Amino acid sequence: MTSRTTTPGSRTGGTLLFILLSVGSGLLLSIQSRINGALATALGDPIAAATFSFGVGMLALVLTALVAPTARRGVRRIPAVLRARRFPWWYLAAGAVGAMIVFSQSATVPLIGVALFTVCLVTGQSIGSMVMDRVGFGGAVPRKINALRVTGVVLTIAGVVWAVNPGAAGTELASQLLPMGFALLVGMLMGFQGAANGAQSAAYGSAIAATMVNFVVGFAVLATVLLARLAGGVELAPLPTEPWYYIGGLLGCIFVGLTATVIKRLGVLVTSLAAVGGQLVGSLVLDIVVPAAGSHVSTATVLGTLLTLLAVALASVSGARGTTAAVETRQKIHR
Repeated sequence: MTSRTTTPGSRTGGTLLFILLSVGSGLLLSIQSRINGALATALGDPIAAATFSFGVGMLALVLTALVAPTARRGVRRIPAVLRARRFPWWYLAAGAVGAMIVFSQSATVPLIGVALFTVCLVTGQSIGSMVMDRVGFGGAVPRKINALRVTGVVLTIAGVVWAVNPGAAGTELASQLLPMGFALLVGMLMGFQGAANGAQSAAYGSAIAATMVNFVVGFAVLATVLLARLAGGVELAPLPTEPWYYIGGLLGCIFVGLTATVIKRLGVLVTSLAAVGGQLVGSLVLDIVVPAAGSHVSTATVLGTLLTLLAVALASVSGARGTTAAVETRQKIHR
């Protein structure tokens, strides 16, 4: 029996590729946030915007499964995997977390502003991801919380605070504790979402299948809430006719699929921090190319973004070392 030997150079190159993919997923998430926020404003209801976003994404995944043989095989495995209980059933709640993320983009930002929302989300995401990595959630190899990883998290939060300058909003924090707490909670749950989707992707043998389950669950949750609101007398504005309002769900599909794939290689923490870096870069580019009302790009925005990318690099070095050590340990066991 032959064995493949992975050289340090190939490991480094492969890790860099996965980091770039995770940064790219963060770029897509920043665009999705802008689109979903605009759709929520147009409809006058954040739940409706989130529901339409998930509905479009789910439809796109169903069509993909119909036309792509690889995706179709992965989707066909879903019932058997669920019956065999290849993972705890509550991992399916990752789809509900996805619904909460999209809803929080539309509902929380008008209350506390983009700046505080971003800081709270990133803080929660960093803490939750580090915990997921430490316990080895989803069957992954546990990764130690060392000084370099903690430094990466702290620098990430500092970079985001510097970039978005939440103090410039002038809001009274005491009156914003509830929405800030919600954004913090959603951020922490994003670590669980990524790990649970990664475990499902491994069980189905397909990231597309895991993404489809995520969107079906999220759409079911959001549609139930929306129908209850409509029955209670909530009225929606007419649907906008411009097609770009509805591509947020497509970007969400790519984000979830990339995360489910990358997280198996990088771990929850490095994947999340790289995505955060991508979000900041994407927000910076959007504010320069197509600025939203009230947006402002300053030196602090650029320097804070660069600091966040440095933090991602630090955490990635530590994550790569942890992955290499785990692989070497497994190789010794199987010899």
